[in-house]
Amino acid sequence: MSLSITYRPSLSHALAVGASVLAMGLCMQDAFAQTGPSADPEAGRDVVTIVGQTIEETLPQELGKYGSELEVVDSATIRNQVYVDAQQALQMQVPGLFVAPRGGPFSYMDISLQGSRTQDMLLLVDGVRINNRLYATTMSDTLPASMIERIEVLKGGQGLFYGTQSAAGVINMVTRGYTDDFNGMVTVGGDTNNSIHYDGYVRGQLGPGNYVVFASQDKTDGFQTYDVFAPTSTDRDRSADVLNFGAKYRFEIGDRVAVDARYQHTDARLDNTSPRLVAYSKNERDEDIASVGVDINAADWAQVLVKGYWHDWDSTYTTIRNRLANGGAGPGIGSQIVTDDKTYWGFEDKGINALAKFTPGGPFEYLVGYDYQTYSGKDDVLLIAEQEEEVHAVFGQIRSTQNFVENLALAVGARYTETGGASNSVWNASARYDFSDTLYAQGNVGTSFLLPTAENLYAIETYEIGNPNLEPEESQNFNIGLGGQFQAGPSFSWQATYFARDIDNLIGFVDCDPAVPAQNCALLFPQFTDPNFFVDNGFFENVAGTVEVRGFELTGTADFNNGFTAVASYTDSETKDPSGAQRPRVPRSLAKASAAYDGDFWGASLSALWTGELKSSSLPGGVGVVDYGDYVVMDLAAHIFLDADQTHKLTARVENLFDENYRTSVGRSAPSAGNDTTPAFVFGFQGVPQTLHVSYSYAF
Repeated sequence: MSLSITYRPSLSHALAVGASVLAMGLCMQDAFAQTGPSADPEAGRDVVTIVGQTIEETLPQELGKYGSELEVVDSATIRNQVYVDAQQALQMQVPGLFVAPRGGPFSYMDISLQGSRTQDMLLLVDGVRINNRLYATTMSDTLPASMIERIEVLKGGQGLFYGTQSAAGVINMVTRGYTDDFNGMVTVGGDTNNSIHYDGYVRGQLGPGNYVVFASQDKTDGFQTYDVFAPTSTDRDRSADVLNFGAKYRFEIGDRVAVDARYQHTDARLDNTSPRLVAYSKNERDEDIASVGVDINAADWAQVLVKGYWHDWDSTYTTIRNRLANGGAGPGIGSQIVTDDKTYWGFEDKGINALAKFTPGGPFEYLVGYDYQTYSGKDDVLLIAEQEEEVHAVFGQIRSTQNFVENLALAVGARYTETGGASNSVWNASARYDFSDTLYAQGNVGTSFLLPTAENLYAIETYEIGNPNLEPEESQNFNIGLGGQFQAGPSFSWQATYFARDIDNLIGFVDCDPAVPAQNCALLFPQFTDPNFFVDNGFFENVAGTVEVRGFELTGTADFNNGFTAVASYTDSETKDPSGAQRPRVPRSLAKASAAYDGDFWGASLSALWTGELKSSSLPGGVGVVDYGDYVVMDLAAHIFLDADQTHKLTARVENLFDENYRTSVGRSAPSAGNDTTPAFVFGFQGVPQTLHVSYSYAF
């Protein structure tokens, strides 16, 4: 599909200015948190949701009440926009969150929240970690979008309850809730990238408890991943085939004990395209996530949750590479060679979490907890041998009640973690004060830490060398916000936030350089005896000095009380090395805006995203830093119910409405002697081109 509509380059600046102005007069609604009974807008009728929420399930909302900033994307938004996976919803809907997929749906993504890096964010599904200490990956196909009830994004350091990997925030994908009434939905859809999508779920009562069962499958031919290719690359579209299914079941034992068991499985075949040499490359994945939680109401003032979890990720990597004819002189492809034949990489992450909440009455309430985590993993692609690690952590928090100071919610806590012979302590304090019904202030201050990943420590691959001598990162974070709401016919609300973060021992990446003693890889890594190994190579190191993050965020919303709503946000962040340079892959500015109408039987929305300038990492071969970014992406979506009972629904979205050609990341490809005569070149990961998504759903 193609459209002839074009826009002027100045639209990016107009969007940034417009979002800033609108955000000053508008604000995100506080009613995002979904607790207790709720209406199911997709089914067109009220559905009684089982309340029975555990301390873990309500933790993000509780942290939001005590001064942490919480953003929520609900299921109606996800389905009304025909989002295939979570990252599309995060990219367009969450204020202040930068998301750049590296190949469309079901791909890795760069994330930046308030000037952070990807590895600073912790991803969860129903409280179970998806990325972890050893593998900080950001695959978003673990959970189908159809099963997401809401996505919760906590901003600022969250190390108190969530530990390492949550130095800048937490993204928690919450699955559909339990109901007493039997209901469900089936959906079929597709897009103009030759994709097909199926999903379905049912839920209700069974035996002594409640259940949810779900499944989905996505197949796509994808689109060309890169904007530049060498002649030796013949597989250029990133295809995917993802199957996901699972179930959850909750039942009560007496009046005070409830058991909740959950399981989901993913089978995926994902292309690993490359701008050169690749004829065939697949990553075949087998993933399991399971958990069992026991929720105990020991007394009216004491609630305890004990939860065991297991996350197993097994992936095999197969690659067939092209070889040019005439011994690499070309022209044309002369032969092919298998360079990886089901090469393995994967991990196992399991543990037990215990959390207790005590509300004895009076001015304070208390939370205490214990985490036990054990990781193991290996990577035959990056030549990382089997690694294992155990983590023990204890933590606690004291919270004020309204009996302490009226209109003040104050919380203070600390966490002690011991892992691999190393230990670390962090603390956090947060508060919210309501001056009136129309004005409030909130803040969050504390410390976090980030342990090096297995790749940082042990990788051995072209372009990168792991450094086992790395120190953990330590950071201090500070968020303070002022917001309010008022009525002037329509409902308006607004929030302005200032954030700051100082990071010591930041883990960065530098090129090998024999002329600089601190970068002479032959001396730093004497185990590699071939001097050619260090050509165009680099290594991980702790950056000397303090990396400083400073910025502000403006968010707002307007509800015109007639079906029309508008939302806008603008974020400005400086993430600077001690030298004063902006950190790579972190946008300096980001703006989002949307307008929507939701009527009884139909609705439509227009969403816009402007991403400011970005800088790549220093690319080898004398290329250095490459500028990219500064693009605008707009989506137009609409839905309509086809019957009076609102059981049949058609939904469509044009993604990247004006077919903006933009890069989501940048890299460099170098030739191999005797195999590719193409000179070294810089390439970009392409953003999703203009794509029409259409779906039909039937609710029962």
